[in-house]
Amino acid sequence: MPSNDRRARLAAAAVLVPTVVALLAACSSAGAASSGGATAGSTAAPVSKGVAKVAIDLVSGTSGDECRVSHTTAAAGPVTFTVTNRSATGITEVELVQGQRIVGEKENLAPGLAAVSFTSTLTGGRYAVVCPGGTAESIPFTVTGEAAASSGSDAAVLLADGAKRYGVYAASTLADMVTAVQRLQAAVDGGDVAAAKRQYALARPFYEKVESDVAGFVLPGASATDNRGNLDYLVDMRASNLDPKVGWSGFHAIERDLWKGGRITATTKRYAADLTSNVRQLVTLAKGLDYRPEDLANGAAGLLEEVQTNKIKGEEERYSHLDLVDFAANIEGAEQAFANLEPGLRQIDPALTQQVADRFTAVQEALRAYQDPHQPGGYERYTVAVQAKDAATLSRLVQSLQDPLSKIAEKVATA
Repeated sequence: MPSNDRRARLAAAAVLVPTVVALLAACSSAGAASSGGATAGSTAAPVSKGVAKVAIDLVSGTSGDECRVSHTTAAAGPVTFTVTNRSATGITEVELVQGQRIVGEKENLAPGLAAVSFTSTLTGGRYAVVCPGGTAESIPFTVTGEAAASSGSDAAVLLADGAKRYGVYAASTLADMVTAVQRLQAAVDGGDVAAAKRQYALARPFYEKVESDVAGFVLPGASATDNRGNLDYLVDMRASNLDPKVGWSGFHAIERDLWKGGRITATTKRYAADLTSNVRQLVTLAKGLDYRPEDLANGAAGLLEEVQTNKIKGEEERYSHLDLVDFAANIEGAEQAFANLEPGLRQIDPALTQQVADRFTAVQEALRAYQDPHQPGGYERYTVAVQAKDAATLSRLVQSLQDPLSKIAEKVATA
């Protein structure tokens, strides 16, 4: 999850439309006043072990889906937002916004799934909890005071150093992604379906490793609320979230043509050219980003949520069935984030750190059983038969990693 400073630069670079914030504020004042709007506590969020705690419940009410926030004020410093979708089918994401900056977010919030959380270090000011699709889409949230500077402890120094090292890894991965999509475009332009399939499988992992770091960027001059300018959407949209106003684009448009259509057309070549252009734009906007330790922890948790909500169900690569390639890349990206936090984490909570490390080892060992050097991307195809046999087991294994990993953000934010 990008930090506040990174989001500020993102907003400036992308020239986000100021009226978006005004619209959210208008929705907030109207929705909060209605009986069908959000239920929010007026007292400050309680603090436990240096972290303020805010619960966000998504429920189906008499007038529609509601976003209920337990507290609408908190003291400056680390704040953990725990989101539970209890019954709201029309709300799938929650964002914490300050001005034009997305400070924290959770997506793929289907009813009945386990609660998820993110932790952000907030300083004094006005924020909003945004729940697209809710009767009150934006609920004002106020932070009082100023966040304390880093403690300067040995753990804090190690965590900060780890965040810098992760930034180098992310930048390198993004640079490699540009090269990979250029090779994919060359294979598509050459009309070679088999070569294009191989290059597609080689290009996909780069995006999946750092997906949580680059979500939220938009094309210069575009609106943050319009999928036509949302780079994450344009690069990684799927059939399950297709916006009819935009049409097909990105990786999965190419995947559909190669595996379902079995041929390369002029339209496929346009998809490949657009993908290369959008990835280059994404990398340009992401240059020079900095990371806080909690960004790494939130991002790692987000990648595991991607596995649980999309990869396990075979939704991501519905035509090629290369979901295990993406699955492995998500795990690798999450593990890289954790590995860079690990030296500092071992000083804070050695038992939890070892538990997470052991769970990563178990997941990686399970994935090795599916490796197949003869398949594009090096993994067995995740067919319907494989899903039926193994999806539940894989999901439980990932959940056993996700549970302890989700506790890390609070710990690094208070080091």
